[in-house]
Amino acid sequence: EVQLQASGGGLVQPGGSLRLSCVASGFTFGSYDMSWVRQAPGKGPEYVSATNSGGGTSYYADSVKGRFTISRDNAKNTAYLQMDSLKPEDTAVYYCAIPSLRARGQGTLVTVSS
Repeated sequence: EVQLQASGGGLVQPGGSLRLSCVASGFTFGSYDMSWVRQAPGKGPEYVSATNSGGGTSYYADSVKGRFTISRDNAKNTAYLQMDSLKPEDTAVYYCAIPSLRARGQGTLVTVSS
């Protein structure tokens, strides 16, 4: 069974940082591209970032470019999203996903507020 578990969310002040983690199980994590998606209250899902299977290529939404960094450690079946210079508009539930498997795990809530 494909499982993805995101963690690391919380309440942070504007300008602060958080690091999200996504632990994968039930499949060969290192063989798949993965992505981070977020959904703000009352809004639809929004693509945030993606990386290829080896982690050598990354993509970012314009809204997070220069502030967020995606990475992965295939030996640990884990992906990360380092989020710096957080803004209130980054408030959302963040999910990790494997698009080609149509898999998305339980999300973690990030709240940016003073």
